[in-house]
Amino acid sequence: MDAVYIISRIVLVFYLITPGSSTCLIGCSCTDDNLGRSLLCMETSMGQIPEDIPHDFTKIRIENCHLTELPRGSFSKVSALEFLWLNFNEITLMNIKSLEGLANLTELRLQGNKLTSVPWTAFQDTPKLKILDLKHNRLDVLPEHALRHLPTLTYLDLSFNQLSVISKDVFINWPLYQTAEKAWGKEGVVSNVVLALHDNPWLCDCRLKGFVEFIRAVSPPIILMNSYLMCSGPASKANKFFHEIQLKTCMKPVASAPETNITLPLGANATLTCLVKARPGPTIQWMYSLKIIRGFAATETRIDEETITSKLVIPSLALADRGLYTCMANNFIGNSSVSITVNISSSNISAPLPPPIPMLSSDENAYIDIRIAKQTVYGITLEWYAATDNPAETWFTIHFGKYDSPKKEMIYIGPGINSYSVSDLLPVTKYEVCVTLKNQPPREGQCIVFVTGSDISELEQRERLIHIIVIVCAMVLSVPAGMYACTTEAKFSCVEHCVNLWKKRSLRGENLQGTERQGTFDSLQATSDEGLCRDSEEKPKKRQKPEEKGKGGSAAHLY
Repeated sequence: MDAVYIISRIVLVFYLITPGSSTCLIGCSCTDDNLGRSLLCMETSMGQIPEDIPHDFTKIRIENCHLTELPRGSFSKVSALEFLWLNFNEITLMNIKSLEGLANLTELRLQGNKLTSVPWTAFQDTPKLKILDLKHNRLDVLPEHALRHLPTLTYLDLSFNQLSVISKDVFINWPLYQTAEKAWGKEGVVSNVVLALHDNPWLCDCRLKGFVEFIRAVSPPIILMNSYLMCSGPASKANKFFHEIQLKTCMKPVASAPETNITLPLGANATLTCLVKARPGPTIQWMYSLKIIRGFAATETRIDEETITSKLVIPSLALADRGLYTCMANNFIGNSSVSITVNISSSNISAPLPPPIPMLSSDENAYIDIRIAKQTVYGITLEWYAATDNPAETWFTIHFGKYDSPKKEMIYIGPGINSYSVSDLLPVTKYEVCVTLKNQPPREGQCIVFVTGSDISELEQRERLIHIIVIVCAMVLSVPAGMYACTTEAKFSCVEHCVNLWKKRSLRGENLQGTERQGTFDSLQATSDEGLCRDSEEKPKKRQKPEEKGKGGSAAHLY
């Protein structure tokens, strides 16, 4: 009898101290049922994923626990995990390897967090995932190949986010959609896929045309949880359902002017009028002698959904105001311009006119606008658009590497693609990335220089959750202090000045912001660099023509 008692005590002690079997986290509860062992943590102040989670759980539910990020291998030791619920936390960042080791995961719920982006390639580690719940986050972009690694989903919820424009190709390229569509037509019976996209601020212009048509035509095996998707803008389509609107194909700007040659007496007020048709709406700038005009008043009036009138007022004409003025309009498809000659009627004027502005008439001189559109913990996503004669056949080259490296890595991008992600960036490193047309070498205005920050590990520093410090001289972004960006058109002497300024202001808790200005392809406001770099007197490393100093650099945008 004593021997049996001793053996039972030994077994009990062994059972209690065996790691990953019966232990439970402090402040949480553990249960066993027919689905396996479960961990439930509700309204605790853990702040981060515990490292000592027992290994035998099949279901983990951590909610209202103030989690702020999912680092690499967050649950990699819990290989049997099938259900993971992390709802109603404050998760802002999700590492690309945060789901590493979860080959058996079938359900992931991240409702009610603060995610602005998701590293979609992370789902390569969850081949059995069937349910993905991302509602009530802040997602504003859904990349074209976002669903590539989700071939077994039966439920995808993206409702109550900030999605405004997405391509129908997101779903057309979904392997599950392609497979299920064929199986449905052949066999008549296939598992349905529930898709929730409602309550997003859809911008119903030409960019959403394909998606609207896809939603109208959607049929089993795809089932919409709510088929009444509603437009938030533009004003003419706000609060209308998708089935009530008709959208036209996107169109590059076409600029014209009622008068292209104006003669006025000295001292008179001149009004130059430019009429632009475009879908979607363009950004319009006036240029004179290769400089963007900032001192004169330009006003825009919308005539209809696709027509805008821009008027430039030149008060009290002086001799220096004579010459060729160009109204230039850009949208993501291309650009167009019209020139207006201003003459002054005086017999004593014999000085020659300023040189005309060269037109962007061929792909060799195509304008490329490049920006940093997204950032993850250790990477960035670039976006660009170029005004070319034939966008469907235009390919690009990305030049990427350390700033001081003479040889950059070259990546060739095919037609129709305007984004690229770079990962595994090193901390405290200065990088340069350029986008060029075809195999041309980089030119001024086609590059962005940025510096990565040091790794952030202290919990109190995670409020910003920013890995990349972007150094700005060309533009100051309205984002948390410490994030700046610059282009190679900006003065290189500004870099040190900006870094020092960032250090000083971050100590005082200041936030660098300026007068807001909305861009065509932007989702953040930007301001001029004049106040930031006014004190810098060093000469730039790259020689710049005097007449080009008025050209603004490309802004690097971070979400």
